Amino acid sequence: MKKNITIIGVNYFPETSAIGLYNTQLAEYLAQTNNVEVITGFPYYPEWKISNEYESKSMYFTESIKGITIYRYKQYVPSRPGFKNRVIHLFDFTVGSVGNLFKIKKSDLIICIVPFTTSMVLGLFLSMLRGGKVWVHIQDFEFDAALDFDVTGNSNCIKSKIFKGLFWVERLLLNKADIVSTISEGMLSNLERKTSTMSYFLPNWVDPDFLDPKKAVKHEVMPSDKFKVLYSGNIGEKQDWSFFVEIVKHFRNYENIIFIVVGAGSKKEWLVKQLGELNNIEFFTPVAYEELPNLLCSADLHVLFQKKDAIDTVMPSKLLGMMASQVVSLVTGNKKSEVAKIFKKSRGGYFFDSECFYDVVAVIEDLSSHQEIAVELGVNARNYVINHFSATSVLDDFGKKVKNVIGS
Repeated sequence: MKKNITIIGVNYFPETSAIGLYNTQLAEYLAQTNNVEVITGFPYYPEWKISNEYESKSMYFTESIKGITIYRYKQYVPSRPGFKNRVIHLFDFTVGSVGNLFKIKKSDLIICIVPFTTSMVLGLFLSMLRGGKVWVHIQDFEFDAALDFDVTGNSNCIKSKIFKGLFWVERLLLNKADIVSTISEGMLSNLERKTSTMSYFLPNWVDPDFLDPKKAVKHEVMPSDKFKVLYSGNIGEKQDWSFFVEIVKHFRNYENIIFIVVGAGSKKEWLVKQLGELNNIEFFTPVAYEELPNLLCSADLHVLFQKKDAIDTVMPSKLLGMMASQVVSLVTGNKKSEVAKIFKKSRGGYFFDSECFYDVVAVIEDLSSHQEIAVELGVNARNYVINHFSATSVLDDFGKKVKNVIGS
């Protein structure tokens, strides 16, 4: 007998990157054997603008995609997503989505996706209305991340009081859930410090059949025969773009190396102003999801420069695609982070502390002149993600856990 499952989260198809992609694939997997309904917002990420095909839709809009009923609320989307505007964005989606909760007639399981933390409020309220266990799945610890990156701009005293209150609310909500999960071992340890609720490791995943270098062809945005250094994804606050700028400027006179940035986000305008006049960098808008394998596999080197502050608050979803492409990756960040541990285990690329400028320069110079040394690292990376993050394995294990939770 089919169960009724509700997923609550602001990001969903047609968003095809980051959390929106995983929410969609999670829903479609569950819909194979269950009745699935989704409470979500209007698509806006990573451009931070409601997509053109949805802009003219009414405030509340219901549609059915692949047998899944989707209830949307047209949330406020700031063009400049600073801290205050993000709070309004969060608040508006949460309050506006209350009306959609009443459209759910029965639910055996309610999956709340964080961010937003307030998705838990919606899920607990729906559980009171219609019954159902509450499963909280954390993609980002948004309060921890805000504290790490000091986004409030307040004095230390005020900031301390604000976050003390936020973490108290977070703990209260987590303790009311039936099960909590998150996407990395480090984040799971952090989660277990926050709550005594039963926890589960649910990592993000990659489909090795979809992202297969043997099937890929050279993407049209990278026709160059130069050594192509690619960043693809959200151009936001979590990356260390100042470090990226210094790296690109260092190589401005290297005729055989070109940097390619494919994506959108709150920092793109700033980045283009910093580097737009240089001849060794090109900017492109995000490519369609179907083109992603060709794009990632056409690079000679993937780069991801993270801020040193974040250790266990985030796990970049783009990392799995980078590694699955069988192209070597160069990543910076905190040496104690989950990402650093993955690179050490996989032997699939280079990971440096965010302050190791000349180490990063040396790797790019070496690889551009001796590309054959990257082949083994690329193979190692792909083998590692297939063995640990294959979509079939991760989702099948998740499906078994869902049955256990609903039936318990």
